[in-house]
Amino acid sequence: MALLEFRNAEYRLHEQTIVARTNIMLAEHTALAHACQDARAAATVGMMAAGIVRPTSGNVFVAAFDPRIQPVQVKRIVGYVPHEALAPDFDSFTRYVEYRAALWALPRAETVVRARALLDRLDGVHEAFAYPLVGALLSQPALLVLDRPGAVYAAQILSIAADCAVFSTHESERDAQRFADALAVYR
Repeated sequence: MALLEFRNAEYRLHEQTIVARTNIMLAEHTALAHACQDARAAATVGMMAAGIVRPTSGNVFVAAFDPRIQPVQVKRIVGYVPHEALAPDFDSFTRYVEYRAALWALPRAETVVRARALLDRLDGVHEAFAYPLVGALLSQPALLVLDRPGAVYAAQILSIAADCAVFSTHESERDAQRFADALAVYR
């Protein structure tokens, strides 16, 4: 069974095709760097994979759940990190984690300890990406969706997301290949 599946998924906005018909199949514990034609398409495909945006035609399934019908189940499976992943303005990492723990009804103290351990493994990753990445992994998702991540962070991403399938979107074939190659070195 596929963890993520796009079946002829397309997204149109005001008669403009943002995402042309797309077919994707991603199995559990695997990684896929998906090339798109531009940044707008990459962001949209990422949000479709996370169940945030619904295709205008075709289907997207996350672990056989349809985000249109079963959004709660999908949100329990997916951790999503947008391209401009700025953490909310919190005065400390602990406050940010406590906020995320409350969103997921996770035990606060245990979640803070776990989050600190994850953050410690992200040596050299800017906090504007590290905080949301850690936040996305707090609920222990089966699928991590990354919108246009840099290949430079591939090792650190895998160091904390080894138990997840990783789906990433990219603005070009070149960027997707760089990220896929970097993941392959560390997987």
